Amino acid sequence: MQWWEVLVGIVGGVLLVYVALLFLLWRYARRNPETVALRDALRLLPDLLRLVHGLAKDRTLPAGVRLRLLLLLLYLASPIDIVPDFIPVLGYADDVVVVGLVLRSVIRAAGSEPLGRHWPGSDAGLQIIRKLAGLPPVLAGEEPEGG
Repeated sequence: MQWWEVLVGIVGGVLLVYVALLFLLWRYARRNPETVALRDALRLLPDLLRLVHGLAKDRTLPAGVRLRLLLLLLYLASPIDIVPDFIPVLGYADDVVVVGLVLRSVIRAAGSEPLGRHWPGSDAGLQIIRKLAGLPPVLAGEEPEGG
């Protein structure tokens, strides 16, 4: 396998995750316009990528958190997949599920304080990430619980 094929696979997987996330957020924003604006939803993926980068570099987090991120990157770069990528839709759907589960696990394991410290986006976006990760919402002026 050529290096560019791996790169195309990673970029394709990230774009598919982005489109799936945007679709889910669009649906959520339509049902709950008081909690999230579409603009915040569109910013979510770049903010999430910066969050993951910040968590991966944070030496104060347990090694298991950073190891999960490394294993996720290796999985996405690997030509071996649960469902081969050449199968339309399903080929990348497994990547979306794996990315979602790993990110939820990483965010929950990291805890509220590192999540808030590394989150570059809006408060509304942070609340969405907290909800998707299964963390309780933080009210304005309230300190997040330790993770």
